Amino acid sequence: MKFPTKDQFLEKLSRVKIGEHTFIIIMAIAVGVLSGFANMLFRSTMHFVHNVIFLGGSDLLNIHEGGFYRILLPLLPVTGALLLIPLSLAFKGEVNGYGFPQFLERVNIRGGLLKIRTVFVKILSAAFTIGSGGSAGVEGPIAQIGGAVGSAVGQVSKVSGNRIKLLIAAGSAGGVAATFNAPIAGVMFATEIVLLGNYELTSFAAIIISSGIATVVSRMYYGENPVFTVPAYEVSGYEIPLYIIFGVFIGVIAVLYIRFFYYVKDRFDILRIHPQLKPVLGAFLVGTIGIFFPHVMGDGYQYIEKTLEGNMLFGIMAALIFIKIIATSLTLGSGGAGGVFAPALFIGAMAGGTFGWVVHSLFPQYTATPGAYATAGVGAFLAAATHAPMTGIFLLFEMTANYKIIIPIMFACIVGSLTAKRLFHDSIDTVELTRKGFNLHDGREATVLSTLQVGGVMKKEFVTIHEDTDIHELLEKAIVSDGFYFPVVDDEGLLTGIVSLQDIKGVLLEEDLKELVKVKYVTSKHVITITPNDNLNTAIEKFSIKDIGELPVVDVFNNRNVVGMLKRSDVITAYNKELLRRRL
Repeated sequence: MKFPTKDQFLEKLSRVKIGEHTFIIIMAIAVGVLSGFANMLFRSTMHFVHNVIFLGGSDLLNIHEGGFYRILLPLLPVTGALLLIPLSLAFKGEVNGYGFPQFLERVNIRGGLLKIRTVFVKILSAAFTIGSGGSAGVEGPIAQIGGAVGSAVGQVSKVSGNRIKLLIAAGSAGGVAATFNAPIAGVMFATEIVLLGNYELTSFAAIIISSGIATVVSRMYYGENPVFTVPAYEVSGYEIPLYIIFGVFIGVIAVLYIRFFYYVKDRFDILRIHPQLKPVLGAFLVGTIGIFFPHVMGDGYQYIEKTLEGNMLFGIMAALIFIKIIATSLTLGSGGAGGVFAPALFIGAMAGGTFGWVVHSLFPQYTATPGAYATAGVGAFLAAATHAPMTGIFLLFEMTANYKIIIPIMFACIVGSLTAKRLFHDSIDTVELTRKGFNLHDGREATVLSTLQVGGVMKKEFVTIHEDTDIHELLEKAIVSDGFYFPVVDDEGLLTGIVSLQDIKGVLLEEDLKELVKVKYVTSKHVITITPNDNLNTAIEKFSIKDIGELPVVDVFNNRNVVGMLKRSDVITAYNKELLRRRL
């Protein structure tokens, strides 16, 4: 048998035509494999840091002996915060704080071009924070790590912007799936949170493949055991109304969590100390809390499991709801690195255990033990805080492998999400984006328009009409102008109203009145205006108020000083150009 030469093989290979869908699937497999290995590297690094700083430091300082030595506990998270300083100086803006909102902005608005160094920066920064005892989770960093892997694969393959965004979502799905041993939850995370529910069948297939492959890679190394071992609770149908009430309770706490989280972050932002010292201060405060409540340090998984088994005291569980909220807000709000999933699971477990203890005390014959409610709380609180009910449902189901409480979990997750969204529009991931004027939940069109400012689209050369101009002269100006919608100004050139064809059509039929009637008598005084700093999504909303085609653009500091005119047609043109730019 004669084998082909190298040149013959390459020639035959070049004749093989790979379809677009097949190409995407091949890349999704590659992203899944790399995401799985990135997860292994991340977890190994974090465990190494934990063993060296937290466990090794505790032994060195004799903290386990208690007594006086416990006051040295804050030194452990402070050590992790100090290690962040050289990293944050080398990679400014990529290390400190809860970086997932910026990740969503980059993926959904900025084209999704992530640097491969993001993988290593996020691994080290999160490992330093969480491994030393900071109150944070791994899902935010691993989603960004997986996303960076997907972006790198897309850039090497030279695919379009939309395909890079898909591969980023596939990488995030793979990272989360491998971390939690939950492939379905990884898919839901990517579609609900990363892509914000905007996906097609092709996208869904690529995300599923990446998530599944990453899980296989992880299971080959770590095994197939669920993250939490939960007793086989029996849930009565009579309890469903209680789980609905529980969902409302969870939704309220989730909103408290989100608001307090950003309140603390805002306080640290305006705190007048060197930025590099803020994470150190936050770490010291968390360590101080840890002297009395060591439960809040790190991801707290061992205490979550104790709560699911029903082995936590009521008073401790109730207190830890709020203490964990404080500790997480201090860690991430001050500039520590990490995610909010693990804290959300912790808070949900404590809230569920507390609620379950109360209802079981009142109705012992009709309710399951507090551990069942704690189990439901793990998924429900995550769903409420992130506004992603499907992620919460499937993540909890896969993390516990307990099917018997799936129906209560569904009710608690849905009601919790609806309650949280009713009380506060944003999830914990989208608050910062809304503050910047981006509303990612309103669809692709609104997302694109919200990134463009009126000042870059408006016409700076426009015609104004003095209020003492007669109708005849107005018509002469209209003939040589583009359109019939003019700002009316006074002697100082300041806006007094708007005149349009609709305003003067009653005078047009009276020839004798055209030179007698002044514009100021037919001007519309109620003017809808916009400023150069507003985005085009706001402009579209204002166009629809009276179904008008133009808006006067006024100075930010003087709403009577007209600086431009904005046409609806120009907004549409700008949108189409931006959409084309992103695809390229």
